[in-house]
Amino acid sequence: MKLAPIDVSHKSFKRKAFGYDADEVNEFLKMVANELEEVIRERNKLREENREKEMDLMDYKERDKVLRETIATAQKMSEKVREDSEREAKIILSDANQKADMIVRDARDSLKRVYQEITDIKRSKIQFESNLRALVQSHLSMLDSNKNSFPEMKFSNQNFVDGNSSQETETRSTSVSPLST
Repeated sequence: MKLAPIDVSHKSFKRKAFGYDADEVNEFLKMVANELEEVIRERNKLREENREKEMDLMDYKERDKVLRETIATAQKMSEKVREDSEREAKIILSDANQKADMIVRDARDSLKRVYQEITDIKRSKIQFESNLRALVQSHLSMLDSNKNSFPEMKFSNQNFVDGNSSQETETRSTSVSPLST
């Protein structure tokens, strides 16, 4: 059975002979009632504070949950950004490697073309030198064969008469081949 302060203050006892002093008992009951009333007020106050603390705790728990979810989301996003960055870096590196390979391949092809052109020029030079030698040899052969076919002639400068005047020149005797310069 629950006791309320009002129940204590209105409680009456039967009178018996040689019993307690009624005024003293009533005074004590009032004190107990007041004390009980104070305890009940304090209990109600503590219950209210407890309820507020529980509401604050629930609010903090909710905030904590939201914060944890936010942190988890941020971690997932940062992980996704990191993965995307790594993927993009791999693509960029792959593209750069392909471009570098293409540049190296083009440079090698250009180098091969240059070497081929140098080889062709050397071959043309050798061919030209051979043709020139052959031409010189054939001309020398022709000169030698013509030398044998034509005897050596001696030429001298003579006086030429042109109308009424004559011109004197020094006479020299030279041995000239028909094909010499």
